[in-house]
Amino acid sequence: MTRFKTYSTGLEKVGIAHKTDGRIRLKAWVLGNPALDCTLLESTLECISGVISVRVNQRANTLVVCHDRDKDITEVLLKTLQTFSHAVFQAEEEIQDSPDLINVYWAGSMWLSKMFLPQWFRTPLTFAGAAPVLMKGIDTLVNEGLKVEVLDATVISMLLLRKDYFTAGSITFLLNLGHYLEASTQYKSDRMLKSLIKPEVEYVWILDGKTEKKVAMGEVLVGSLVIVGAGEMIPVDGIVRGGEGLINQASVTGESLPVNAGPDSEVFAGTVVAEGRLVIEARKVGAETTTARIAKFINNSLKNKSNTEVRAFKIADRMVPVTFGIGLATLLLTRDFRRASSVLSVDYSCALKLVTPTAIKSSMYCAASEGIFIKGAQSLENMAEIDTIIFDKTGTLTKGSLEVSDIISFSDMDEREILRTAASAEEHYSHPIASAVVKEAERRNIPLEETGEVDFIIAHGVSAYVGKRHVLAGSRHFIHDDENIDCCAADETADALRKTGRSILYVACDRVLAGIIALKDVPRAESAEVIKELKKRGVSRVVMLTGDHRDTAMHVAGELGIKEVYYEMKPEDKLSVVNRLKSEGRKIAFVGDGVNDAPALLSAHVGISMPEGADLARETSDVILLRNDLRGIVTARITAAKTMKVIKRVSVANIGINTMTVLLSVMGRISPLQSAVLHNGTTLGTLLYALSLSQSGRQK
Repeated sequence: MTRFKTYSTGLEKVGIAHKTDGRIRLKAWVLGNPALDCTLLESTLECISGVISVRVNQRANTLVVCHDRDKDITEVLLKTLQTFSHAVFQAEEEIQDSPDLINVYWAGSMWLSKMFLPQWFRTPLTFAGAAPVLMKGIDTLVNEGLKVEVLDATVISMLLLRKDYFTAGSITFLLNLGHYLEASTQYKSDRMLKSLIKPEVEYVWILDGKTEKKVAMGEVLVGSLVIVGAGEMIPVDGIVRGGEGLINQASVTGESLPVNAGPDSEVFAGTVVAEGRLVIEARKVGAETTTARIAKFINNSLKNKSNTEVRAFKIADRMVPVTFGIGLATLLLTRDFRRASSVLSVDYSCALKLVTPTAIKSSMYCAASEGIFIKGAQSLENMAEIDTIIFDKTGTLTKGSLEVSDIISFSDMDEREILRTAASAEEHYSHPIASAVVKEAERRNIPLEETGEVDFIIAHGVSAYVGKRHVLAGSRHFIHDDENIDCCAADETADALRKTGRSILYVACDRVLAGIIALKDVPRAESAEVIKELKKRGVSRVVMLTGDHRDTAMHVAGELGIKEVYYEMKPEDKLSVVNRLKSEGRKIAFVGDGVNDAPALLSAHVGISMPEGADLARETSDVILLRNDLRGIVTARITAAKTMKVIKRVSVANIGINTMTVLLSVMGRISPLQSAVLHNGTTLGTLLYALSLSQSGRQK
């Protein structure tokens, strides 16, 4: 049997309560949290080699792991627990109820009553008012050790022993009032984030043929035609198929001015029709809508802690014994209960534990109101630390809406036939080049042919049978190198087009080069400005990645002032660049929008996705831009940097003022009541300062 020993893991302190061959019992208070996702915890630990079964007993706050007798899994088990952090808590956990004033009323009424009652009745009233603080201190000492509640109870006890009932009652009232105001501030910061979650619509009107029907929201399917009138919230992500109107998108994008919506306009759940009436074809419903996913991210972000928060909590816990030790030493050296009480009235941990999460949540709310959704505290902290930013070119630095500019034949096929063949092969391929080619065929009213045996080769091209012909469409590397089809006849023309920033699509039929299609992609108007601004804000290295040919990539990079460029990249190549820069000690942000960007987004310290990015890109990113504007990256950087600066500033201020208060207390210059007022006033002042980040707006 092993004696009880505690270890710091992602689930806070976990103790090995009992260990024998084949069985380990862990104990931690956090295991009793009703929001703990026991199924996720158990199933993950069961994946450890040698583990036979895992069972969480929430009533006993324990975790029992049975394993192979001949295998010691203790180290692996603790390392696995470190990876959980607060992601193992269910997203549906509700924010705590609004703090109530019952303890404040109780302590205040006991304190005021003594002023109008006889002397002999004041003593029991003082004890009655202090009883909740004393009981809380005893309970904390027994179950959690030396915490701030023990300090509070010790101060009150010392004052009661000295029969200083007025000061004891005053400090009791101040403690309860302070705790209430601190809890209210914390509650308000949580509620600010929660306010971004829009209420669900219960019933909607749908168009069934020519008939309008009222149905429950749960009955709406992808493809349903949903009718939304003026003043109503749009309940689905979809495309407008009928009507026109103005949409207020502030709840999703932060954009204050309504936008026009007409046929083929994309709309999002959670936005409101300000004017007009729309018929919307549902593309995403229920949990798949933009609003539902943001709600999930918000719920998770309320629980996830950053490294700064974890460090603040650890420092705070360590400061309580220090304060207690100084108070005890003061008592032993001076024999003055008044001085010792003054020292013990100071608590460093309150501000350290409350200011950091309050500042972070306030800043996340501020960023969301600017159209930037930051998924959690660690993402915000990482955003403040990045020194390198990597952009995927297409769809991020450029508009991503490619247009066909040139079609050049190198066979007996004319322009129209080359376009028809390429568009037919690319019709079902979700890629900007494919979409541009198909769109150009539609613009020219060219009917597409039936295709078969379609094979998409990611980052290379497509292989398909169009009619009876075998068609290949893709990069030169794919056609010439991989498929061994001679493309030399097009090299001179293709090189000249690339130098003007064009991307080239090679088209081959029956193993003969048919022609090339040149496409242009215009850089976003704000791209160059954003890159300059990021460099001003401490991002020392800007990198561009693209699957394009070298000449095309260098042309775009030259326009934007980017010197470090990687071209002809495959998806796995993007990930390798991120990992290589990370190995150099760089703090990386990666900006992308495609499915093939997901590995790089996940690996970077901060993954940033565009609003029109693929679902997988949005799911794996840490920051989602809700407006189609790269300036949101600059705003996120400024917000994050300011938040970390505020946290450091208020932490230093709190430590400085509290240390000064302790010194004055040791010297006997201030009373216990004055010490308590100074401490609580400082804590509340810095909390309000941190909360003001939610109103700071965009910093220039």
